Amino acid sequence: MSTEQHGTNTEQHERNAELIGAYVLGALEPADAASVQRHLAGCAPCAQEVAELQDLERVLGEVPPEILVDGPPEGGDLLLQRTLRQARAERGSAVLRRRAWIGVAAVAAAAAVLAAGVSLGRSTVSDRPPVAVGPGPSSATVAPPPAGTRTASVTEPSTGARMTLTVTPAMGWVRVSAAVTGIPAGQRCRLVVNGKSGAKVDAGSWLVSPAGAEKGTTLDGSALVAPDDVASVSVVNDAGRTFVTVPV
Repeated sequence: MSTEQHGTNTEQHERNAELIGAYVLGALEPADAASVQRHLAGCAPCAQEVAELQDLERVLGEVPPEILVDGPPEGGDLLLQRTLRQARAERGSAVLRRRAWIGVAAVAAAAAVLAAGVSLGRSTVSDRPPVAVGPGPSSATVAPPPAGTRTASVTEPSTGARMTLTVTPAMGWVRVSAAVTGIPAGQRCRLVVNGKSGAKVDAGSWLVSPAGAEKGTTLDGSALVAPDDVASVSVVNDAGRTFVTVPV
């Protein structure tokens, strides 16, 4: 292959790679969408990136508006539109473009989980206590968790709060699943991911119901923190009191 042909292929790869975010969101013109589809057929890394972003899109689609106490986040639709326009204007760097789209999707997912978490025990808040279930007989093969998944549990003696936590890595962000007990009813709490770099990013929030105070609360959220940067996860109320912190 000549140097000229190699350069052309590289330029085509970068151009298609930088359109991946808009492709997943359905924001491309038909000709550009067809170009990306042809590129994905022969590029495994870009196909994997599309799969990650489509996973995020499904997460957003599964958040029903009726579970929100105060309704969807103000300006949520306009935020995505503004970000799309900004990303289209940034033609100078394919790498920055791709990272920007990954960030858009992860921030949107985190925002959706944060909004959905403020509910009165109907979605992310469960009335059932977290129960540890031992392995039972099964003929099915259970798939192992993704590489880098971390699980830990801590009880804080000073507050009586306990959290059992699983942090699952994704592409530049993490999923957080937590079972929390020992928090008094009426507390407005946030699930905070603490980064080694000092960053503190909310992965979700909720109002502790009487049932949640008695039986515990289960939460699923996400945070735009690199998996390798996650140091711990905390439960913090709106007054800044930390009920429990779990190192991972």
